Amino acid sequence: MTTNTVLALVGSLRADSHNRKLAEAIALNAPEGVDVQVYGSLGNIPFYNEDIDVEGQVPAEAAALRAAAAGADALLLVTPEHNGTMPASLKNAIDWLSRPFGAGALAGKPTAVVGTAFGQYGGVWAQDEARKAVGIAGAKVLEDVKLAVPGSMIRFAELHPKDDAEIVDQIKAIFEPLTAVAEEAAA
Repeated sequence: MTTNTVLALVGSLRADSHNRKLAEAIALNAPEGVDVQVYGSLGNIPFYNEDIDVEGQVPAEAAALRAAAAGADALLLVTPEHNGTMPASLKNAIDWLSRPFGAGALAGKPTAVVGTAFGQYGGVWAQDEARKAVGIAGAKVLEDVKLAVPGSMIRFAELHPKDDAEIVDQIKAIFEPLTAVAEEAAA
């Protein structure tokens, strides 16, 4: 059986972030044949600057992100909402992955966006912005894969998303379209 590798990029930099916990729950609930790898912090990657994006001189953190994304069959962006949009760390990761223009690690890569936020809509504005940015950057955005969990500060105050039966059911629903597109792309 072929294993699909899904690289999860978490926009929040907090160690105890609800979005990091959501990514962990997604990894724990991956079906057989799907390996979800939650990427380490995006906080160590320098802001994108074309002056430092020079072959042989790309910062190690950015090169590692590019290699991880290039090696994955699909990407899953897990984002909170900061002032109505995605965090700078996630946008910066998208910028690094979009280069070199037209041939970056995002080119044609099946990508879905999910997340949780404190507000009543669960961060849908941030998710929409992330879909827009990653699509412009060249990814194949899976518009139908959605999971926006509202009220994260209350909902996950004492309960990890992996222990929330409703969330686990919603998580399981994202895998079929995500892996189907990844398998199509690999064929």
